[in-house]
Parts: sequence; structure tokens; C-alpha cells
Amino acid sequence: MNEIMVGIIGLAVLLLLFATGIELGFAMGLVGFVGFAYLNGFHSAINLLSRDVFDVITNYGYTVFPLFILMGQIGFNAGIAVRLYDSAHKFIGHVPGGLAMATVLGATGFKTICGSSAATAATFASVAIPEMDRYVYDKKLSTGIVATVGSLGCIIPPSVVLILLGVLTEQSIGQLFLAGVIPGLIIALFFMGIIYGWAKLNPAIAPRSERSTWGARIRSLPEVFWILIVFVLVVGGIMRGFFTPTEAGAVGTFAVLLLAVVKRDMTFKKYITSVKEALRTAIMILMLIAGSTVLGHFIAVSNIPQKTADWVVALPVHPYLIMFFICIIYEIGGSFIDDLTFMILATPIFYPVALKLGFPPLWFGIVIAVVEMIGVIIPPVAICVFVVKNITKVPIGIIYKGAAPFLISLILVWGLLFLFPQLALWLPSVFYK
Repeated sequence: MNEIMVGIIGLAVLLLLFATGIELGFAMGLVGFVGFAYLNGFHSAINLLSRDVFDVITNYGYTVFPLFILMGQIGFNAGIAVRLYDSAHKFIGHVPGGLAMATVLGATGFKTICGSSAATAATFASVAIPEMDRYVYDKKLSTGIVATVGSLGCIIPPSVVLILLGVLTEQSIGQLFLAGVIPGLIIALFFMGIIYGWAKLNPAIAPRSERSTWGARIRSLPEVFWILIVFVLVVGGIMRGFFTPTEAGAVGTFAVLLLAVVKRDMTFKKYITSVKEALRTAIMILMLIAGSTVLGHFIAVSNIPQKTADWVVALPVHPYLIMFFICIIYEIGGSFIDDLTFMILATPIFYPVALKLGFPPLWFGIVIAVVEMIGVIIPPVAICVFVVKNITKVPIGIIYKGAAPFLISLILVWGLLFLFPQLALWLPSVFYK
């Protein structure tokens, strides 16, 4: 049996293991170990397993995950999202669909300190939906937009998805952060446009709130200002080379913690809760990386990435069409297992294909990030929808119906990235000359 056939069988077994409910990182590590042992011998596989797991757990660069996740958890437990939403509410709550648009603005601001989609959806399900209920918003709109804004965590820095893509493709995390800014802001603006149009067509679904005074609006701005300072400190520091992404995570975490303590929003109990939640998520990601590293070495020695890239490049079709089908594979794969897990599994296979087709690495990363945004809100595995359902107890069908119009924004920006790659590439080209 040749190497490629062994690799294909290994991937088939991996999919079967996923269906059993086994821990995904362990499943990838097991298949990688057995496959590598078959091709290179048991002792080589033992050495590979121990070295890969040790390297992942002790890799200084991977400390970026717990630090950025902790920054978001502190912001979540300190109630920063509540104040951001309140500020946005005061400015635009009186316009058609204003509370839903305030949700988008508040979530966009919150995303600058929190890279988790699920945490953002959970936060605004608790903050924004009760306020929209008070003004008798239609449940489709209120739950749909909250589930959708959670997806912004895939692309607006400091995004865990972009950090993972940087690790998997060995790209600059700072450049990926910058590449995600313009597409992320465009998506947020499109979300607001859809809300406004929906509310104008059917005012009953989104009643206006009372108009706030300019004094109240101005008094709410310091909350936005301090979060903007943290964002500039973290992303700007990486961009200017003042510190590495790991150091930026530490600086950002300390800044958010200091802000929470000064405002007396952080108790010792909240801090311990934040650390526990951050550790749980970070360890899950590290275990996925460790398992995918072992699996990646098996896939590499099976020659599947190289043969796939050579075969795809030789196809008599346009490279954009091939990239389109790669994105569809990400969506289909993410429908059977967690989108983040499938991204970790698939990227080492398809990234070499994208490079052989001549696509810029940064562009590939942002396109996949937008694909991930779509994946976290479409059935059947839609983590943001599940989070909103568990918190609000609204039937999942209603949430899906409410999220459907906002998929237009994601698909449109995904298409715009194909037509205008500079949407992702221009900002990094300006700051990284």
C-alpha cells in the first residue's frame, strides 16, 4: 500500500472517530501516531508523539492563546460589553432598528478585546436581548443579530481564528490582524444596513427607543475611549514592532484588568472565574494543535498535501474556481465537526494548494476567516446560534430565520475579497513596507 492510500485511509478513520464523539485533539493525535508508525516504524512514531506534544505545550509562542483569551474573559466578566452597548444605545437607539444596530456597534467594540465568537454571543445575549425585549423587538431580529455579531470574533483583531491561522500557516499575526480590520468593519456596516432596511420596511419589528440627550451621550464616551486605547496599544504595538504578539497579549490583558479594577468592576471571584474560563478554552486549543501537529506530520509523509497541490494546479479551471471549492469544503467539513477544529485539520492541506495557485498568504487567511464567520451561524453545527438558544430559550428555528438575512453580508464580503483582494492586503502593505 503506497503512502497516499495510507493517508486517505487515515483521514477516513479520523472522520469515523469524529462521529463517535471522541475528543477531537485526541482523535487527530491517535490517527497521526498510528499512521506515522505504519509508514515509518513504531519507535519513530513514539519519538514524534512525545516531541510534538512537548513542543506544543512548551512553545513560548503559543502562550498568545491563553493571554488573549484571558483578556476577553476579563472584559466579559467585568461588564465592559454592557457599557459599550449602553454608549451605542444612547447615540443611535432612537433610529429605526437602533437597539439592534447598537448591538453591532457594541459587539464590534467588544471584539477589540475579546477574540471569542461564543463569548461575544453569550455576552450580548445577556445584555442586548433583554433591552430589545423591553421595546418589544421581534425575536427573529433580536436573537438573529446577536447570534450573527458573535461571528465578528473570527476576523476583528485580536481574533483567535486569525492567531490560529498565523500559527498554522507561519504568517505574521500582526499582519493578519491588520488584514482583518477593513473586511471586519465592512461586515459590521453591512449588518447595520440590513437592520435599518429591515426596520424601515417593517417598523413593528424594531420600535424606536427614546432619544438620549447630548450630555448623556458625551458622558458615555469615556467607556469607548478606553477600549480604543487598549486596541491601539495591542494592535499598534504589534504593528510597530514594540512587542511580539505574546507580549501584546500580556500588555492587553494587564490593561483590561487595570481598567476593570480602577472602575471597581473586577472582584477576586470574577478574576478567578476569568482565569478558569480562559484556561479551559486555551487548553482545548492547545490540545487541538498538539493532535493536529502529530496528524500533520503523518499527512506530510503521506505526500497528500504535495500531490493534492500538484493535481489541483494542473486542473484546466480558473484558480478562483478552485479556491471557491476549497471554501465550500471548509463549510461542509465544519457542518460535521466544529468549524475551528476542521480549520486546524484542513489548513495544512489546502494552504500549499493556495500558494501554488498564486494566492497571497494574507488574502487566503482572511478569506478562510470569513468562511469561519459563515460556519459559526449556519446549521447544523452553529456554535453562536446554540449559545443564544441556551441563554434565551428561544426556539432554534427562529434564531436561524433571524440570522439568515445577515448571511448576505458575509457572503457579499467574501465575494468582494475575490474581486478586490486589496480589501485585505492594503492595510498590511501600508504599515509593513
